[in-house]
Amino acid sequence: MSDLATTPPEADLDAAMDRYRVELTGYCYRMLGSAFDAEDAVQDTYVRAWRGFDKFEGRSSLRSWLYRIATNVCLDLLSAGNKRARPMDLTAPQHQASAVLGERPEVTWLEPVPDGRVLPQTADPAEMAVAKESVRLAFVAALQHLPAKQRAVLILREVLAWKADEVAQLLDTTVASVNSALQRARATLAGRRIRETESADPLDTDQAKLLEQYLSAFEAYDISRLTTLLHEDAVLSMPPFDLWLQGPAEIAAWHLGQGIGCKGSRLVPTTANGMPAFGQYRPDPSGKGHTPWALQVLEVSEGRIVGLNAFLDTARWFPLFGLPEKLDETDEVQ
Repeated sequence: MSDLATTPPEADLDAAMDRYRVELTGYCYRMLGSAFDAEDAVQDTYVRAWRGFDKFEGRSSLRSWLYRIATNVCLDLLSAGNKRARPMDLTAPQHQASAVLGERPEVTWLEPVPDGRVLPQTADPAEMAVAKESVRLAFVAALQHLPAKQRAVLILREVLAWKADEVAQLLDTTVASVNSALQRARATLAGRRIRETESADPLDTDQAKLLEQYLSAFEAYDISRLTTLLHEDAVLSMPPFDLWLQGPAEIAAWHLGQGIGCKGSRLVPTTANGMPAFGQYRPDPSGKGHTPWALQVLEVSEGRIVGLNAFLDTARWFPLFGLPEKLDETDEVQ
């Protein structure tokens, strides 16, 4: 575990801690599955660090000490057994003809997160690839199936590359216990069969072409053309509803049936969880401009879209992702 930090004087503590804000938010996001809970956890971590700084003896680095506090904050939050999920974790796929929109509370759902909030900048392409892989929706959803301490061990060892003795010290346990927890966590994740998907940045030529084709087909509402871009077992989900549909035929039927209100939408590109995403704006009922409807997060594999994740709570997501609150005619011309 690389850590060059030295113990700062108390007057410089804010600046020193701020250097670790993004990586700590990423850690807490993987633990909690919620962008907002992760930011709250980091804030709580910093409050606890300030209050306990006079007891910090410098036997570990500031970074290690902050991770120890953040881990305890997350374990406290997870002590009630709550875990975030995707619709695919909770229900069976429905058929469009008989689909029922069952809404569940916000605390049910795994949340998307902007890349800049959880992915520290690094010049090492391999390190960045691992970081992006570890915030993918499918991976973070799989982490939610692990007991809290196993989750922490796996993230610290496999994602952040801490040594076993460092994790043992952080968790006040033994190296043997850490290794055992890691082995069990790996076995659980292997059983989940997490599908490989491709990151959004930088895009290669094929990925860029696929996203251009998707944007063009969706905005033209050419559903026949859109379905040619989907994998045969592609999934459409729409939190906070527990409905999900599988396969191009079902997804096409949805867009031409209950989802027909999306016709005439405009898309604004962004990224989420290391993957391509779009802010979707539907035509305003007034006939003037377009208003927020969904944050679409796309999962791409082998040149096809395998997941269309439409997060509908735009009052939360659009400000978080810096997306416009409305598209007027000038935006659309541009």
